[in-house]
Amino acid sequence: MNFLKIKLITKIAAAVLLCISISPVISQELKIGFVNVPILQQRAPQAQASMEALATEFQPRQRETVAKQKEFDDLNQKVQRDIAVMGEIERRNAERDLRELQRELTRLQTEFNEDLNLRRNEELGKLNQSLLGEISSYAQSEGYDLVLSDGVLYASTPINITGAVLQAMEENFQGSENN
Repeated sequence: MNFLKIKLITKIAAAVLLCISISPVISQELKIGFVNVPILQQRAPQAQASMEALATEFQPRQRETVAKQKEFDDLNQKVQRDIAVMGEIERRNAERDLRELQRELTRLQTEFNEDLNLRRNEELGKLNQSLLGEISSYAQSEGYDLVLSDGVLYASTPINITGAVLQAMEENFQGSENN
């Protein structure tokens, strides 16, 4: 029993010493902020410019794919309409042409989607790097000790700096456009 009392007193003393040693750190006021990165990814002008550039880059290929789809649909309608009056060889040739056109269309669509996704991921990676730099720059200039992002279940309005970071990003973007 005495052994248990000594062990308990030792643990209490260690806890008291720990609290005393940590109290100077706790007494310093920390400036903490929270940033909602998905909102920045959606609303930042850099993100919008990046997505517009992607749309412009892939527009010719998208038109090509749409034209190929229309060509396939037109041929398919023609074959369906004329199948009753076609001869055996003519019908086989038309079906073969349809299959080849379908394969080509599928290949075009697959390549388009893969290339678009690859480029989108590249642009999102660049955007994320830019966002992290902007957040870090803003936090340093405003004297923040800690800025949190993902995994936060609640952040009160005073520590949510998403709007301020977004405004800084917009100003930096406008400044880069003017140069």
